[in-house]
Amino acid sequence: MRISLLRRAAALATTLGLTSLGLLGAGAAPAQAAVSDCPSGYFCAWRTGDGTGSMFKTNASKATLGTWDNSFNTVINRTSLTTCLYDDANYGLARGYSTYEPRETYATSMDPYASSLKLVRTVRECEGPAYPYWYAPTVPKLSGFGDMNADRRSDMLVRDRAGRLWFLPGDNTGRLVGTGGWNAMNALTRHGDFSRDGREDVIAREASTGKLWLYPGTGTGGLGSRKLVGTGGWNGMSEVTAFGDLSGDGRADLVAVEKSTGKLWLYPGTSAGGLGARKLIGTGGWNGMRALVGAGDMNSDGRADLVAVEKSTGKLWLYPGKAGYLGSRVLIGTGGWNAMSSLTAVGDWSADGHGDLLAKSGDWLVQYQGLGTGGLRPGEWNNASWWGLDNGGF
Repeated sequence: MRISLLRRAAALATTLGLTSLGLLGAGAAPAQAAVSDCPSGYFCAWRTGDGTGSMFKTNASKATLGTWDNSFNTVINRTSLTTCLYDDANYGLARGYSTYEPRETYATSMDPYASSLKLVRTVRECEGPAYPYWYAPTVPKLSGFGDMNADRRSDMLVRDRAGRLWFLPGDNTGRLVGTGGWNAMNALTRHGDFSRDGREDVIAREASTGKLWLYPGTGTGGLGSRKLVGTGGWNGMSEVTAFGDLSGDGRADLVAVEKSTGKLWLYPGTSAGGLGARKLIGTGGWNGMRALVGAGDMNSDGRADLVAVEKSTGKLWLYPGKAGYLGSRVLIGTGGWNAMSSLTAVGDWSADGHGDLLAKSGDWLVQYQGLGTGGLRPGEWNNASWWGLDNGGF
C-alpha cells in the first residue's frame, strides 16, 4: 500500500529520530537468485522486474540501502512483520512510503524509489509510535474515575493491531503495559475498583472460551495478574460494560446485554472482587442499542450513568443511574452517532468539573465536553492520530 506525506499531517508532525536496527543478513545472494530463493523470515528484493538476478535480503531495518538505493523493482516480504519502504533515506516521510504485509506468498513489482527500509509490528510505526496521541489537563481534585495512575489526568488504554496494550497517561506519551495476546479478547472495559484495592481495574472477555477476566490496576497505569470472574457463557452477551456503582453498595458493577433476549442485566460487584448474582434491569429491546458506556456521573446527581447509541436512528441516549436500576432515558444526541465506531468515557478530561465523552470516527478522536446536566457541547475534531486502530481507547 502506498502512503503519501499528505495523508495524515498530524501524525507526520512527530519527529521520529529512529536509527537502524542493524543489518543482520543484509547483502547480495549469488547471481541468478529467484523469488523462490528468498528465505522465510526475510525481506527480499531484485533489480529486475521478474525477480531474477542478484538478490537483496534482510531481516532487520536499514536506514540506507547502499548500492541498492533506488534499485528495488521486485520485492517480497517473508518476515512476520510489516515492511515500510521509504522513498527517502533514514526513514524520511517527505516523499512518502509503501507498506508490505507480513508473510507474503507472491512477489510485487514496484517503482525503484526505495532508499530505506523498516520492519515494524504495526503500520502505524512506519510513521511514529504504535499508540495515538492523548492529552488531558490536570484537574484540581483527584476523582479516581478515568485516572489509573492517580495523577489527576484522564487516562486511556489502547489495544493495537499486534495485540499489545498501551497506557496513555494524558501527556501525549504512551507506555506498553501488555506485550501481546490482547487480540484474544473480544470485549475490553474499565471503570470501577472491582478488586477493592482503591485502584481502577480492567475486565476482558476471552473470545475462545467466553470467560471473563479481571485485571487489577496497579495504580501506575499497569495491570496485575488476572483473576477469573466469569467461568463461561459470556459470549452470549453482545455488550459487556463496566458501570461503576449502580447497586448503591459502594462497589463497582458490570452491565451486559443478552444476545438471545435483548435483556439488560446488572452484575453487582462483591466484597471479594468477583461478581454476584445478576439482576434484570432492562426487560428487552437492548439489542437495538450499541456502544454502551459507563460514563460516570454525567448529570451531577452523584450516581453513575449509562450512555448508548440507538442503532436504527443514530441517536445518543443517557440512562441516568438510580438505586440499583436505570431511570427514564434522556436524548442527548439527535442523530449521526452511528458514524462513531466507539464511545469512551474517561471522566473529566476537560478539567471543568463535569464528566465528558469521547468518540472515534475514522482516524479522528472527537471530544465532547459534558455540561453537568447530562447534555454535551458540540464535538471538537482536533485529534487525527487514531488511524490504524480497530478500536478506540477505553
